[in-house]
Amino acid sequence: MNPPSLPAPSAHTPPPRRGRFAWLPWVIAGLSAVVAVASFGANARYFQKAGQVEERWHSLSKDAPSRVAIVDVVGAIMGGSGFARQQIDRIAEDESVKAIVLRVESPGGTVAGSDEIFHRLSTLVKKRDLPVVVSMGSIAASGGYYVAMANGGREDVIFAEPATLTGSIGVIIPHYDFSQALRKFDVTDDSITSGPLKEMLSPTKERDPELAERERKVLQSLVDDMFARFKEVVREGRPKLDEAAVDAVATGQVFTARQAQAAGLVDRLGFLEDAVDRAVELAGLTKDTARVVRYIRPRGVLDGLLGVDVAALSDGDPAGRTVTGAFLSRSVLDAFVEWTTPRAWYLCSAWPAMVTSGR
Repeated sequence: MNPPSLPAPSAHTPPPRRGRFAWLPWVIAGLSAVVAVASFGANARYFQKAGQVEERWHSLSKDAPSRVAIVDVVGAIMGGSGFARQQIDRIAEDESVKAIVLRVESPGGTVAGSDEIFHRLSTLVKKRDLPVVVSMGSIAASGGYYVAMANGGREDVIFAEPATLTGSIGVIIPHYDFSQALRKFDVTDDSITSGPLKEMLSPTKERDPELAERERKVLQSLVDDMFARFKEVVREGRPKLDEAAVDAVATGQVFTARQAQAAGLVDRLGFLEDAVDRAVELAGLTKDTARVVRYIRPRGVLDGLLGVDVAALSDGDPAGRTVTGAFLSRSVLDAFVEWTTPRAWYLCSAWPAMVTSGR
């Protein structure tokens, strides 16, 4: 009798050994993706829609030839060819605009950026004798209040919502000193400069008390001069406030809408539609003869794909930058240097603005 046959042993093929550089294709793929995205960002303007701003009907008559234009100032105010400037330039070319509603939703921004918007809007208002009515959103503070003063000095033209925060009339130059922290790691700033004041505001430079006091006096003189300019602008936009009244509110304090109204910083509590009605009235129009419009920046395919305002990035406009956008359009070092560059701010915050709105 033959013994039962045993099943043949199953063939087992060991898994192939991974080579030493098995990770290399993944690295190459990742780098290729980064390069592709960066290339898209650098050449974004060729993929975007033509034109800078587009008009959209907002309210009242859709067929009226006379327009009341809403100008949005939203987010931190920076310099450059931002969207606020583009809206103002669009109105300058449109004679059918008979009044402006300045919608401010901003904690402020740089001194230069705030003053640029104020200057451009004030110049347009004086040239065309356009009434400007201000509508404040949740916050219209510091540089946001500064641009609101481009109202031609008219009465009863500044509206704040009941929950608005405004005021913060003042200037700040942020400064952080990390020199003692670096010393613990035996790191010192040994930069070579042409003079002792060239490295003012450096966060890594150790200073003796005499040099520190000298720098502080210089910087304080800059702040004082820009602060004086701020108060002049407030008196121009609020002619009912004398110098003493402006000094009383120009402490950097933030006010609620009711406090601001009591202090003479705003005229009425109301919403955007109330400001629109006032602008229509000042323009000598009616609800049947006024077309209220708002402007938008055209969005191209890359805006939706990347989730950033690519047109603003490709134009070098800080108003469209985000932390992601800075990496797409410029080098990391360039973005870091810009953020850490000492600046004076009309800003309701102790921190420089890192993210701004593209609207």
